[in-house]
Amino acid sequence: MVSDLASRVLKGDHRALAKAISIVEGAGLARQKLIHELYPRTGNAFTVGVTGPTGTGKSTLVDGMIQEFRKRGRKVGVLAIDPSSPFTGGAILGDRIRMMDHSLEREVYIRSMASRGDVGGLARAAINTIRVLDAAGMDVVIVETVGAGQTEVQVATAVDATVVVLMPQLGDEVQAFKAGFNEIGDIFVVNKADITNPSKTMFNVASGLQERNGWRPLVLKTVAVKGIGVASLVDSIERFQKFLEDHGLREERAKKRLESELIDAAFSDFYVETVNRLKREKSWQHLLGQVAKKEIDPETAASRLVKTIARLDLVENA
Repeated sequence: MVSDLASRVLKGDHRALAKAISIVEGAGLARQKLIHELYPRTGNAFTVGVTGPTGTGKSTLVDGMIQEFRKRGRKVGVLAIDPSSPFTGGAILGDRIRMMDHSLEREVYIRSMASRGDVGGLARAAINTIRVLDAAGMDVVIVETVGAGQTEVQVATAVDATVVVLMPQLGDEVQAFKAGFNEIGDIFVVNKADITNPSKTMFNVASGLQERNGWRPLVLKTVAVKGIGVASLVDSIERFQKFLEDHGLREERAKKRLESELIDAAFSDFYVETVNRLKREKSWQHLLGQVAKKEIDPETAASRLVKTIARLDLVENA
């Protein structure tokens, strides 16, 4: 079943993609088997994160990027991370609606994912979704984030290149730097540049940037709703891709991401296993009752549980 689905994903079947992404958003054996099947066929797509404060026009810009990449013959996958519905917990799908003109193209696949307010779970699901799109033969995978500060910085670290989108003279550059965008942005875009003169914002952004590994982040201006500057942005993304590859930095970045992912995944699995083990301990309910009655404090109870498990481990490994 999983092998058949993986085969269809590798052929770029959109229905298979939809099912595969639903599987990797969840947990369990099916996700592990699917990623096991697809992983050897990943690593070809160039991944681009598009992030920045809310209201800067990220979705319109991504829509323009899709069009420009398609003009250049590139297959494009998009992961649009939407705010969660307060009622269902699902994605509100606003980003996909804006990009609907491209959603029926065979060489384009757009998927919305709910943020659910869970950075750790989101990061794991997003990375695996990128892998599915990569394995399906996409040349470029664009990840558009919600636009809510530090969460965006963490999600953006899952990609090869990060584009930070701002607006002119609205103080966005200050907020962006506070959130840490200046540390992860490879290209900065001042969008909606027709509202007012973007020069001051561009200067403020550029003056706060430093060269990293031989690359000084670019600062561009666009009017995405009119398509102005989008081609230059895609040119800059391709230029950055070549820079990474020429200097061996793309592989180096990929290894760092994998190291971080392995640690996060191991910690997450270890946490679940530890919680389940703690709850199986005979002393669990007794200690929980003591804490509830305020006979002991939570830290003392936790310390006793850990010592109990440590003793059991020593006995088992003796």
